Order: sequence, then structure tokens, then C-alpha cells
Amino acid sequence: MAHTPVNHPARPIYRAIGGLTGLYLVVFGLLGLIASSGDPLFAQSDTQALGQGTNLGFSLFSAVAGALVLVGTAIGRNLDVLINQWMAYLIMVVSLGGLAFLRTEANIFNLSVATVVVLMVLSMVLLMAGMYGKVGSDDEHEAWQKARLVL
Repeated sequence: MAHTPVNHPARPIYRAIGGLTGLYLVVFGLLGLIASSGDPLFAQSDTQALGQGTNLGFSLFSAVAGALVLVGTAIGRNLDVLINQWMAYLIMVVSLGGLAFLRTEANIFNLSVATVVVLMVLSMVLLMAGMYGKVGSDDEHEAWQKARLVL
């Protein structure tokens, strides 16, 4: 995509931000696993971790999603860009679904409003990290510069 920056000067910063987001998801997931241990997988209770509603299923989801982001950040080579963008979309869908079913029996992840807000912010941060973290050749960078200047 011509409008996605290639070799952005702040790329290492965006990569670090993506890694910190993945680390937050892993920590939240592990704390949620500790807090919800012994509960059913999709329990709807008052279990919280870091002030956010969670259950065993959502804690597992968060830990796995964060681990994927961390693996992508460690590998790099534009794999982090791909993982960050797709995980951002997935987290955004989960948070919007959680918002839609917030006060119903269909709230299988036991999300609260605070959890939905935090997930939306995390997904936007991951999307930003994915969009500005792309690495390419000098020819790709030059093509992006020309396309940027035309627009």
C-alpha cells in the first residue's frame, strides 16, 4: 500500500510500543489467570485483574494474543507489522462484541466497560505500531515518498 510509510524514522519506537502492548496483554492475562483460577472457562462473575473484568477464557485469550505480539516483535522483519495489524483488528472485534453484549448472558468474556475501553486503546496502539513499523528497500521508501508527495 503506497500510503503506508516504509522505513519511518521512528520505526524502532513504534516497534517498542508494540512490544510493550504485547507485554501488557501477557501480564493482564497472567494476572487474570491467577484471579480466575478455579472458575469455569466462561464464568460471569465479578473477577477483575488490573481493574478490568475478566474470566479464565478472556485471560487465556489475552495471554496468547500478547505472546503472539511479543514473538512478532522479537522476530521483526515485517512479521511484527503483520501480527500487530491483525491482532489489532482481532482485539477491536472482541472489544466491540463485548460492548454489544455487555449486560447480557452472551458476555462470555465477562468484559466490563473499563475492559472494552482498554481493549480499544490497545488495538489502536497496535494498529499504529503496525502501520508505522514497516521496513523496506530504498526503492520502496522512495516510491512511498513520491506517492506521499503526490497526495
